[in-house]
Amino acid sequence: MPITFDSVHRTFKLDTATSSYIIKIFDENYILNLYYGAPIPETYFPGRECRAQNASFSLANPVITENGFTPDTAPIEYGCNGAADFRISALSVRNFRGDSVTDIRYTGHKIYPGKPEIPGQPSTYVNSDDEADTLELYAEDCVTGVKVTLYYTVFKNCGVMTRRARIENGGEGECELERAFSLCVDIPSMDYDMISLYGRWINERNIQRHPLAHGVQGVESKRGVSSHTQNPFVALAARDATEEHGEVFGFNLVYSGNFSALAECDFNHTTRFIMGINPTDFGWKLAPGESFDTPEAVMVYTTQGIGEMSRIFHRFYNNNLIRGRWKTQKRPLLINSWEAAFFDFDTDKLIAFANVASELGVEMLVMDDGWFGKRNNDWTSLGDWYVNEEKLPGGLAPLIEGVNKAGLKFGIWYEPEMISPDSDLYRAHPDWAVHVEGREPMIGRHQYVLDVSRKDVRDYIWDRMYEVLANNKIDYVKWDFNRNISDASSAILPKEHKKEFFHRFILGTYDLMNRLVTTFPDILLENCSGGGGRFDPAMLCYSPQIWTSDNTDPIDRLYSQFGTSMCYPASCMSAHVSANSRTGYETKGNVALWGTFGYELDPRKLTEEQRELVKAQIAKYHDTYWLIRRGDLYRLVSPYENPYRAVWEIVEEDRSRALLTVVTMRRELAPHNIVKLRGLDPDRMYKNDLTGEVLSGALLMNAGIIIDGLAREDGSSDAIMFTAV
Repeated sequence: MPITFDSVHRTFKLDTATSSYIIKIFDENYILNLYYGAPIPETYFPGRECRAQNASFSLANPVITENGFTPDTAPIEYGCNGAADFRISALSVRNFRGDSVTDIRYTGHKIYPGKPEIPGQPSTYVNSDDEADTLELYAEDCVTGVKVTLYYTVFKNCGVMTRRARIENGGEGECELERAFSLCVDIPSMDYDMISLYGRWINERNIQRHPLAHGVQGVESKRGVSSHTQNPFVALAARDATEEHGEVFGFNLVYSGNFSALAECDFNHTTRFIMGINPTDFGWKLAPGESFDTPEAVMVYTTQGIGEMSRIFHRFYNNNLIRGRWKTQKRPLLINSWEAAFFDFDTDKLIAFANVASELGVEMLVMDDGWFGKRNNDWTSLGDWYVNEEKLPGGLAPLIEGVNKAGLKFGIWYEPEMISPDSDLYRAHPDWAVHVEGREPMIGRHQYVLDVSRKDVRDYIWDRMYEVLANNKIDYVKWDFNRNISDASSAILPKEHKKEFFHRFILGTYDLMNRLVTTFPDILLENCSGGGGRFDPAMLCYSPQIWTSDNTDPIDRLYSQFGTSMCYPASCMSAHVSANSRTGYETKGNVALWGTFGYELDPRKLTEEQRELVKAQIAKYHDTYWLIRRGDLYRLVSPYENPYRAVWEIVEEDRSRALLTVVTMRRELAPHNIVKLRGLDPDRMYKNDLTGEVLSGALLMNAGIIIDGLAREDGSSDAIMFTAV
């Protein structure tokens, strides 16, 4: 059993394939975390409940005085505010008396197979109940009546555990949540590096690594989205941890709104880590009997290095997060019109694109921004989701018929959560834009944000989308979100509920996306947010792929894709070959192949030589489709550590093939470089499809291969297949 309860010692032991986690019900029903780390057989070991006191004359529970216990230093499982635990709090509740002292104690538990859903929110799932077990740990503040259920789901066959909380008002009067984090983890050391992903538009998810220090540190977003600037992912890695060796904790939040991931290191050199909704501008009123569910957090532990942490995330997300038809069915290779035409297109031009693209082997044409209202630039018409018949005479039907006649499927672009000041919708309903009464709202990309926290707004937008999608043969939707949220307020929320806006907004987004994927389950949904501004696990619950970045230059993409791969699989990283980049088409293709693969260009402008190269790339795409999407990734040479080249390898699940890709960013003047492959079967022989050499997996992994003759010029690349013989 992955979850057991030792009734003698009152301990819970949660075992994944790579970790053990022990929770202790201590004196006075305090809930403590005794251990999280590599698998151990014990269900309890003493001495972890109490730690050194006197941070500043630590306070003690008057009932427990003889053993040195104090909430100030104890490994509290879900730290609360105001009751002598002075570290960062996972929970703070302003109760009906007006104070925010919260002190929850164990009242009971339940263990059962499977995993429950979260009402109104995306989460990971089990394919069958025997895949995982769930522990519900019940706690209550006996003074205020606040009840907390801590959910732990343990996946038996991988190193993953998920966490979340439900807070219920069991008291006499109304209370308000001020902080409600999804997880709180106690680690009895601070000898770790924090790894996070930072960036900006067209430069998303760069890897940052730095040692933990005393005090509070972490990453956050308060932009209304998970954001370009930070990502809801953090790893705590042992100081000596590498790609293939060392202890690593990985944390990822299944949430698309404002988040916070914080570590506090105290005078005892221990670390508390919390992750969840950002408490800035957050509050949630609960009447007696009402409850609030936090988003889900995913936890991974391994002693096999940063690379193995990534591979655990990748396998888990491919199997237990991404869902629907396109989880297992091969997705069409697409060409997108944006970089080829921007707003300047009509029916004839797009059909011409489709005819040439079909000859190359492309399978779907996506019409990007500019097909609706009077949308000839980015100043107008968001919200007016009816076809611009000046561009597309007769509507979408003639265009789709022409594209289908060319042998291609058809896709379309939307930005449902946005509204242009210059739009029929805004003129009719200015109060539907997110704004604060009496203030002129900030504007970004010439647009406002539409208040999808409101059901009437969501219903209107859905009706407009449904009319287009139900009456036309549309195979794909690209869902964009091109600005952050400022002036955060809703015209219909009363003042005492204003702090609920950000969370209500993202719940509204989830509602709209859920309507789309349940009403049109065959449509392939791709998420986008000005590129990679909403690249998070929650979006993957609705869209199996996300546009990685608006920057399609392959050298720049190396950094973004290496960073994204820290926890997100290749199957979800949308990557395209574009005309607007600094390298040749071979490198563009080799970099884009590490992703969903597609094109972002005008196919009519390709030379004959480029067309033949594109045909070869498409053939390689089909040959490596499942290898890329389901294989194990090994980051062999990182562009963050080597200024000259980047090297990665993807290995087939059965280890029958491995694709090694080498990209030279800048030529090294005195090269002698050996790369050791990973993940092969040491007892099998592998043929190098480039040279014809047949070498053992043991040699390829232990002696390696010399790559001096590969990708010799700036911006050049090679992709070599090793096939078991």
